[in-house]
Amino acid sequence: MTSQSHDLKWVACWGNATSITDRRECVYAKDLTLRYPIRMCFSGSKLRFRFSNLTGTEPVTLTKAFACRVPITFDGGNIGTVLMPGTETESDIIDLAVTMGDTLEVSMYFAGYTQMNSGTLITGPLSHGLYSYGDYAEAETLPLDLTRKTNWFYFLNTIDVLTDAGNRSVVCYGDSITAQSWPDYLAMLAYGSNTSIIRRAVSGTRILRQYDCITYQAYGLKGSTRFPIEINTAGATDVIIQHGINDIIHPVGTDVNPFRPWSDLPTVEEMEKGVEQLYVTPSKALGLKVWSGTLLPIYGWRTYNDDREKMRCEFNEWLRTSEIFDGCVDFDAAVCDAKDRRAFAPGFDSGDHLHPSEKAYEAMAEAAWQVISK
Repeated sequence: MTSQSHDLKWVACWGNATSITDRRECVYAKDLTLRYPIRMCFSGSKLRFRFSNLTGTEPVTLTKAFACRVPITFDGGNIGTVLMPGTETESDIIDLAVTMGDTLEVSMYFAGYTQMNSGTLITGPLSHGLYSYGDYAEAETLPLDLTRKTNWFYFLNTIDVLTDAGNRSVVCYGDSITAQSWPDYLAMLAYGSNTSIIRRAVSGTRILRQYDCITYQAYGLKGSTRFPIEINTAGATDVIIQHGINDIIHPVGTDVNPFRPWSDLPTVEEMEKGVEQLYVTPSKALGLKVWSGTLLPIYGWRTYNDDREKMRCEFNEWLRTSEIFDGCVDFDAAVCDAKDRRAFAPGFDSGDHLHPSEKAYEAMAEAAWQVISK
């Protein structure tokens, strides 16, 4: 091994979680091209790609895949592969040099009927994709009349780059708050540093429960199922955990919703124990720093009441003070109203009293960067 190879390592430069997609009338596609433009945060000499059919129930035939029209191969040079249900598949190592700032276009073509069960809805200034009807995976540009934008990221799970050994990845783990914009703004703040931001987030997810009915399956897997898979991130040194608000706000009683019984409402102690056992202990075993992220205001949300607010505040106090964490990213303090700490600051509420505005997401990113960049 050369001395140069000692100075290189694999680091995740982009990543998502994989979840069950929203169950609609149509769950299959045919003759479909997906294209995702990824801004490279590091320079490197080689790439490898992870594709996931984690939540699929049928094999998915990936006919072919390309990175900027360079073939992504599998099993020693095969064009295309079969993504088996419940599994993730890693590509061959691809000789493709990239430079920080490059846009890497990852294109996939699915010729036959394809179960579109494995994907994640994410948003943000760096997160968007395209799909086209037909085989255009090798095309330089997609046909305008056959192409639409999408924020659903199907099958593509992680991109690793062989890069300078001083580079690292930071995992942002959470629910819809993290599936939206703050990790993108954090990635923009981190751009040019030695840090990549890897988003592992699924809207609706809870620490302790999951839904198995088709109405709410898209709310994703519970923490004990998600975390061991999602923390598998090359070059990770830190994880920010911002999770738990859905455990508090979802239960309403079976008289209101048959899938949301009051028995699903945990105690704050159960939430704390879940975070420690499911997230913190495994992360520490991997040598990661673990940063807690406080839960955001919910005043005005449709299931808000004083008891839920009390739970949120008690849980946040534990997140701020518990010695099991390396520190706290106080997202709540970054976005709440100075006079009424139950609510978002003016201009920081997206309108539903649960999800922040873009301005608030930028404030969350600033708060996170202040912690992880030290």
